[in-house]
Amino acid sequence: MQQYELIGYPLGHSLSPEIHRALFALDGIEADYRLDSFPPGELDAHLPDLKRLAGFNVTIPYKQAVIPALEELAGGALLYGSVNTVSCRDGILIGYNTDCTGFLRTMSAHHFSLKTSVCVLGAGGVGRMFAIESARQGAQVTVAVRKSGREKANGLAREIREKLGCEITVCDIDRPGGPYGLVINATPVGMSPNTGVSPVTAAIFSGTDAVFDCIYNPAETRLLKEARLAGCRVAGGMDMLVWQAAAAHEIWNGSHYEDAQMAGIIAQMNEILAAKEDAQ
Repeated sequence: MQQYELIGYPLGHSLSPEIHRALFALDGIEADYRLDSFPPGELDAHLPDLKRLAGFNVTIPYKQAVIPALEELAGGALLYGSVNTVSCRDGILIGYNTDCTGFLRTMSAHHFSLKTSVCVLGAGGVGRMFAIESARQGAQVTVAVRKSGREKANGLAREIREKLGCEITVCDIDRPGGPYGLVINATPVGMSPNTGVSPVTAAIFSGTDAVFDCIYNPAETRLLKEARLAGCRVAGGMDMLVWQAAAAHEIWNGSHYEDAQMAGIIAQMNEILAAKEDAQ
């Protein structure tokens, strides 16, 4: 039986085993997926075991730390200097970034256009990816941050100018302007257990077409509730979580999935998440 796992620290109540086991079931592949949580500084000691796996995923704090242990970087991992998926072929470790693939597949599945005006809330690791991918797809990008994030956002603007030759706008998250074709939340504001808050006021949704929140717990954040009530089309973070996992299976086993199959797994994972929340 093929073995896969997620490395990170801490891993808490990750849904990765449930997602990947559901994908293996769709493929008819006999495989298992487990969590492997170990503190920073112990990565080198775990490498021999990791090389014996069929593949593994990577999360905080190892997305950059794992890179020196890899023989090669491919695709988005080269662009972002960040790895979340590793293939193991004959002990050769190749790093990929399927977060960007998961984001683009989510946009496509919901028919959210990136050839429009896009406002990204936050300029951290995932916000940087959203901004760069949106700009690469032809969006007019605005990055909205708090005062403490202004330096990081300005650095992101310079990076996009240098790499892609286009300009983005940086603004205060309390005055994000709009309306936009798409608003993307890349902040943790609204994540469980602090579900009663939103990173922006509902005013941003007036005239806005679509809203994507990368938070998957809860399935519908306050941001998404207010956006839906304002008439926006909405999508939550579980979609991206499942799609980025599916992209890992494409790398590992050449798998292919239809939108309807992914919609079924997304619904299943939201049910599992709700049950876990009720049990606490």
